[in-house]
Order: sequence, then C-alpha cells, then structure tokens
Amino acid sequence: MKNGARIDFRNVRKAYADTTALHDFSLSISEGEFVTILGSSGSGKSTVLNALAGFAPATSGEITIGGESVTYTPPERRNLGMVFQNYSLFPHMSVAQNIAFPLRMRGVKRSEIAAKVDRALHTVRLEKYAARMPKELSGGQQQRVAFARAIVFAPPVLLMDEPLGALDLKLREALQFEIKEIQHLLGCTVVYVTHDQREALAMSDRIVVLKDGRIEQVGTPTEMYDRPQTRFVAQFIGQTNLLKLELNEQTAYLPDVGAQWRADNKADPASARFLSIRPEKLERRQPSEQDLVIEVTVSEAVFLGDVIEYSAQHASGFSVNFREPRASHANVASRGEKIRLAFSPQDAVMVPGH
Repeated sequence: MKNGARIDFRNVRKAYADTTALHDFSLSISEGEFVTILGSSGSGKSTVLNALAGFAPATSGEITIGGESVTYTPPERRNLGMVFQNYSLFPHMSVAQNIAFPLRMRGVKRSEIAAKVDRALHTVRLEKYAARMPKELSGGQQQRVAFARAIVFAPPVLLMDEPLGALDLKLREALQFEIKEIQHLLGCTVVYVTHDQREALAMSDRIVVLKDGRIEQVGTPTEMYDRPQTRFVAQFIGQTNLLKLELNEQTAYLPDVGAQWRADNKADPASARFLSIRPEKLERRQPSEQDLVIEVTVSEAVFLGDVIEYSAQHASGFSVNFREPRASHANVASRGEKIRLAFSPQDAVMVPGH
C-alpha cells in the first residue's frame, strides 16, 4: 500500500551568509519510498531536511511534493509529519493529549480525534499508556509517542531527524524494525536523516551519501556497500581496506602489499586510484589462479560473538583488516602468526582517489 507522495529536489542550493550548506542538490524520491540522507556532521543532511520541512527555505532551486511546488510554502502548510531526536513532547500533556495535538491544530472534529488517537496508539503498541505523562515513560516509549503524534493525521511524507540517536543500542535496533514495519503498513514516504551508516543500511530503500553539501552517491544499501563509487563512500559505508593502485594497460600494481593483479575488468584507469576490499572478502583459504594473495602478520584478534575481527600488517607496514565468522575456523589466528589472505578480483572495487 502506498499513501505517500513523490518528492523532487531540483538544483536546490542553501546558503547562510558566506557559507553554502547545500550545493545544487537534485534528487527524486518515489511514493512510499524510505530514503536515508547519510553523512557526517556538517555534511548538509539536516539542511536537506530543513529545506524540505520549510524551516530553512532554499536559497535557489525548487522542491515539489506530490507535484506541487513547496519551495516557499510555510512549514505549517506542507502537511508533513516530523520526528526529532529529542522527542519534543509537551510535558504537561498526557500521551493521548500529545498525540491528539496535531489533530486539534488541524480542526479535526472532537468526535473523530479519539478514534484516530486510539488507532495511532495501537500502531505503536502503547494502548495502555494513553493517560500517562511523558515523565512516566522510558526513552523508547517517549519516542513511540513522538512517532504516533507524527503519523496520527496520516501525512503523505514523514521526516525523521536522527530519531534514535538518544537511545541505547538494543533499543535502537528494536525500533528500527518497528519503524520499517509501520512505514510499510502506512505506505508513507519517509526521509530519514542519520550519521549512523549501520542504521542507514538496515532501514533504507535507498541511501543518499552527502559530503560537504554535495551528493557523493545515491543507491540501494547493497549498491552502496558492494559497489561504492568514491573513496569517501567506500570508507564511510562499513569497513574497508583501501589499497593504492598503479595502473597500466595490462596490470594493476598494488604497492601497499607488493602485488600485481591482472586488471582485465578494471574501471576507467584515468580515475581509478584505489582498490576497495571489504574485510569479510579476505579469507584464509586455498587460493585459485585468479585470486590475489596477501601475506600478513596478525596484530590483534577481537571476539565479537558471531564473528572475529582481525587487524594484521603486511611487511610494508600497511594495515589490513579482515573478518571471519566464528564457525568458519576451529583455530583463531593468534598475535604474531603469519597467514595468507586470498580474495577474488570480483570482490574488489576500483574507486577514484578524490
């Protein structure tokens, strides 16, 4: 079910005095899509959300929701739901009153408000908490109330600004599933802002990675992880090993590990400067003829329950990280042990150097 609205950013720019926070931002979001704007502090991700919400109107360009331009429409007329990191609940109102507030502001009939509030409470599994005050709730419960308040009037677009940032890890992970489940149920379009790449990978239909107010890459979580298009994305999304590349017509030389690799399937040699290899793609196994082999000495082994993460060093001093499922080897590699790691050329990605 899709009850969401399409969103289009066309060449949106946002400037503050002498600083440009957003440069020529263009993006289309489909009805009912869950899109995460991902970036580090100062990347421009909150600027995108504020421009869409109307809190910080665009300096130039156009934003449309459902085909209608809202570039200079006041926030209260955009009919958007919003969830913030700090909950922003009214402390003097009960849970039910907090959820009912946007309905009252929209002039919904009193006879309809109770039914809508009950439905929202049921959606977030807080039926028994309607009469409680915010101070009587846990952080996770307060965030559920904030979420219920944002969806109670069935907005076509829901904006979420780091809503799980103040919660502990276990609760964040639990709410990630709940938010996705509710979004699928409602069919609304979601624009989600976070700096947490694991959160983005877990929740998104597509991810937009920002750096210095510009889009680095747009893609599905799988595309972002398996096929990063820039050095920044390769390092920002998950962990990776970046090996310097020296290319000629026939071969790719990796000076960091003193190895050559036939580059038959290489990317544009004019732009490729690094080889990105995810830690789980480096394996202690018998290599095939096509594999590249790296000889390293184990520095550390960190037990993480289902996996063991290793740090190792090549003789050149280059650090290599690799990861193994706990059950894949009966023996855990120990500090100082010399091992050989193999990987397939198909599991490595060439990326530009910028």
